[in-house]
Amino acid sequence: MFLYYIIVVEGNRESGVIKLNKNRIEKTLNEINKFGGSGVGINRLAYTEEEQQAKSYFVELCKKEGMKVKCDSAGNIIARREGANPSLPVIAFGSHLDTVYEGGKYDGAVGVVIALEIIRSLNEEELTTEHPLEIISFAGEESARFGYSTIGSKAMAGIVSKECEELKDNNNIFLKDELSKYSFNLAGAKRKKEEFKAFFEIHIEQGPILENENKSIAVVTGIAGPTRYKLKIEGQASHSGTTPMRYRKDAFLGAAEIALELETAAKKEEEHGTVATTGVCEVKPGAMNVVPGSVEMKIDIRGISSESKNRVINQLHAAIENVENSRNLKTTIEKIADENPILLNDEVIESLKDTAENLGYPPLLLPSGAGHDAMNMAKLCPTGLLFIPSKAGLSHHPQEYTSLEEIIIGAKILKEEVVKWAKIVEKAGREQS
Repeated sequence: MFLYYIIVVEGNRESGVIKLNKNRIEKTLNEINKFGGSGVGINRLAYTEEEQQAKSYFVELCKKEGMKVKCDSAGNIIARREGANPSLPVIAFGSHLDTVYEGGKYDGAVGVVIALEIIRSLNEEELTTEHPLEIISFAGEESARFGYSTIGSKAMAGIVSKECEELKDNNNIFLKDELSKYSFNLAGAKRKKEEFKAFFEIHIEQGPILENENKSIAVVTGIAGPTRYKLKIEGQASHSGTTPMRYRKDAFLGAAEIALELETAAKKEEEHGTVATTGVCEVKPGAMNVVPGSVEMKIDIRGISSESKNRVINQLHAAIENVENSRNLKTTIEKIADENPILLNDEVIESLKDTAENLGYPPLLLPSGAGHDAMNMAKLCPTGLLFIPSKAGLSHHPQEYTSLEEIIIGAKILKEEVVKWAKIVEKAGREQS
């Protein structure tokens, strides 16, 4: 008879990382981008039919690889490949499938496709890991639809705001109604820290640094936390031809002053990487011959340093007060998001750096100005984030592009890192009389 025992193989393996299928990655990415891809760019917004269709397609691909798949109560897809020891905490990795309005083909989706390719290659090599593996495709990562980002991962980490369900999209559809349509319950998606050993995400950089530095990979050191406000500035609508300049209460000019003061404040914090954006400015009544009576603005302030970000926020409040007094306007301000910056795990950063260097791709170490699901998963377990290049730094744009060669490099590094943490086991037998 034969007795079987398990050998745990630690460290790098010579052959595992090269067995990735570039054509299969391209095909899967193209198929996913058919969902929401009929107009300008990709329109696969959070909790829309297009996003649900893409997730359903992805579920079927995971099932074909023998994974156990479920959709949790926030809409996150969780696909599990069992390990030799199912009781051990999982090594999880993934990203998201939703997009912004008229978005690109790679933001989020490439991370999910790479995760699937890693599972496919492990299956083809008939390799088993000691720890279970999970692909997570997070729901509602983008803030484009409801003004609230990383919904699925916040729900998983147990930090989602109940108030977010009262948010509305551009068509006045409440988030709570979309959740109800799919029988989702954000509070029910929370998971325990002990379920995870580590989480990894790979994403396009969404900026120009890797390309400009001629680098293939970046290991992210921290993620900026956004603070977002909605401002309503009220003045007095009046006839543009009969109202003298000195008598006007022009809400738009007040908004413009605030936006420019915000820019000035952020420029003073450039050494800390803090940025500020006035991304929405709706002027009413919106007629050429009417002095603007009201303006609604939406402002995004973010950075790695909480102290630096707070200085910009303080300057915003000072600018509002100055405009109210000098222009006789009334302003209401509502904070719609407030997230702290996240510094990622030092052990994971060093491990990813070593893996990339061992494979011949010395990485840059970069902070991320954009938010990612990894920032919420970092509250549950050691978390790592890799960036691959974005052509010309473009993202959230129909011309967003990352080459297949760059995608494969990122996939190799991520696969080797996942294997390092999950540990390959091999069955060996000996005959016993």
